[in-house]
Amino acid sequence: MAKAAAFLSITQPAVSQAIADLERFAGIRLLDRGPRGVVLTVAGEAMVARGRQALDTLDLGMRDIAFLTDGGRGIVRVGADMAFIAGGLMADIIADLRGRYPGISVHVFETSMRVSGTEYRELMERGIDVLLGRRSREDIDSELLIEHLMEEELKVVVSSTHPLAMRDGVDWTDLTGESWILAATDSIARTILEDEFRQRGLTVPDAAIATYSMQLRLQLLGTGGYVTVMTEYSYRHGADRWGLHALPLECSQRLPVVIQRLRHRLPTPVVERFLRSARTVILGSSRG
Repeated sequence: MAKAAAFLSITQPAVSQAIADLERFAGIRLLDRGPRGVVLTVAGEAMVARGRQALDTLDLGMRDIAFLTDGGRGIVRVGADMAFIAGGLMADIIADLRGRYPGISVHVFETSMRVSGTEYRELMERGIDVLLGRRSREDIDSELLIEHLMEEELKVVVSSTHPLAMRDGVDWTDLTGESWILAATDSIARTILEDEFRQRGLTVPDAAIATYSMQLRLQLLGTGGYVTVMTEYSYRHGADRWGLHALPLECSQRLPVVIQRLRHRLPTPVVERFLRSARTVILGSSRG
């Protein structure tokens, strides 16, 4: 109560009175008060969830008005898989968007290729407007509007100075003893790679270097002693800059590229324009 009063710049008795009035109006207890403090009841949690939605709707309305009255200016908050950021896809989307609408600001929050909770919590709590990623959380699918844009090919990549890059023919059996740079074990790309080895009855390689950082991966590839996997878009973006070479091997599975947002949250004009640019860039790359 004291923290709430301080945050609202009112007295603690005023907070208690406001809650009591709300409980009288609702006809049910919203808080349980005990020796360890105050916690929400089930009804209180429902009220808070609806209150958050109401405040979010007001915020979206103010953002709409700001866009209409401020010469097309506004902010879109995007959660993006780190592979999209380091691989150039996010930069290409921003370039397309701001080339058309220079008054729009883009706030980018880096996520990962894992099904981790942080980015989904930000989406559910309206901290971000759009999540550009690989797949959805099955336990919250009913809350999401999921737009599947394309399937991305995975490339097995080395430096152009790596001994494997000099060979005419390379097979999966040649890769079992190599030093691999891979993400952690809950990465989609790593799972796909491991399946390729298992399907051929080969030993699944361990990660000599385990990291989610694409920047570190590229720097280590440049030393000429490592093998990794990356998406086709990331490979094309970094091939010349980092001296990369894609081995003539194909992965049987591909990585989905999806846009996710809340099903019952109407997008602002700024978010609509971001979505349009994302579709233009991603679908254009799949055709090219």
